[in-house]
Amino acid sequence: MPPRTTPTERQRRLGSELRKMRLAAGITADQAAGLLGLDRAKISNIETGIRAISPERVRTLACNSDCSDRAYVEALVGMARPNGRGWWERYRGALSPGLLDIAEFEASATRMRTAHISHIPGLLQTSDHALELFRAVLPPLPEHEVALRLAYRVERQQVLEGENPPEYVAVVHEAALRMQFGGPKVARGQLDHLLTVSERPAVRLLVIPFAGGTFPGSGQTFNYLEGPVPQLDTVQIDSTHGPEFLAGEAQLAKYRTHLDWMERIAASPEDSRAFIQDIASSL
Repeated sequence: MPPRTTPTERQRRLGSELRKMRLAAGITADQAAGLLGLDRAKISNIETGIRAISPERVRTLACNSDCSDRAYVEALVGMARPNGRGWWERYRGALSPGLLDIAEFEASATRMRTAHISHIPGLLQTSDHALELFRAVLPPLPEHEVALRLAYRVERQQVLEGENPPEYVAVVHEAALRMQFGGPKVARGQLDHLLTVSERPAVRLLVIPFAGGTFPGSGQTFNYLEGPVPQLDTVQIDSTHGPEFLAGEAQLAKYRTHLDWMERIAASPEDSRAFIQDIASSL
């Protein structure tokens, strides 16, 4: 297969995991090339996500690396298996690669957890709410760009629909619920939408009231995307410059603990819905 010019974050992640496996086994790049029947340059390209690797070669490398974690190996094999073009590829060249990477990770996640302090999670936003946010960026976006981002956001939200959506746990602070982006009418529509989606079996919406107390990382918005095995979990952090992705073992543990803490101090799903209804009724 020809090399890729712009590998996705998930493709780079596969390469990084294969390199980690090789180094843990003390196998040099030259030795890996010999095992897989490739030249050394292609090993480097595989490990940076520039070049694809077949599922069979993933298994060969794992076997020779004495990797005994079969679930982990099979998860890597699944990442190497061609799955066709995802719907997000239609936006390639029109939106930033980082935005498309989010959709690819969401499509492959087995469970998603997210924490939001001043914004409603993107997967739970109404179109009117999202439009207000897209029109409040610097420098301002032309209307056709706003429309493009809205169409992409709506397609992303479909990951929570269908017969077997991944579990989605959203911790939302009271501050986000009281933000009146677009005015009272848009805000009320957004809160009503939260009440509707929170009734879905796969969605667990938890609210932290102002009186909920202290928690780590206050103000930071992030998504925790669980892979087929814990080693392949990914944290995605929002920033004004675009999404950032973290996958280090210590980083993953830190954000899991962060979410566990926030979920402990949040209201129950039932009390959270009542809390949202009270805010909505005041608008």
